[in-house]
Amino acid sequence: MRAEQLIRYRTAFENGLFVEAVVWKTPENVPPTTHGFKYRLFYGRDGERIVGYDNERGKGDHRHYRLVELPYHFLSLAQLLADFEADVKNERGEI
Repeated sequence: MRAEQLIRYRTAFENGLFVEAVVWKTPENVPPTTHGFKYRLFYGRDGERIVGYDNERGKGDHRHYRLVELPYHFLSLAQLLADFEADVKNERGEI
């Protein structure tokens, strides 16, 4: 079985800012995660990440907020997307 892409979108905003999200369901967990998803969620512009969530191999689930990187506790895909959306809205002054 191959990885199945579940989500892929890109939304452009003013001043070159954009949101891009890609999520795959994987046949095996991406170590050290245990949830069976591979994802990258990005808000920023070319050359500048403002908010990002991803789970690269060996590093696990983590969140970027400007220059700070912190571990992220993955509960569910729905919660991951909600947390990312809340961070983007907060950064955009929409909350």
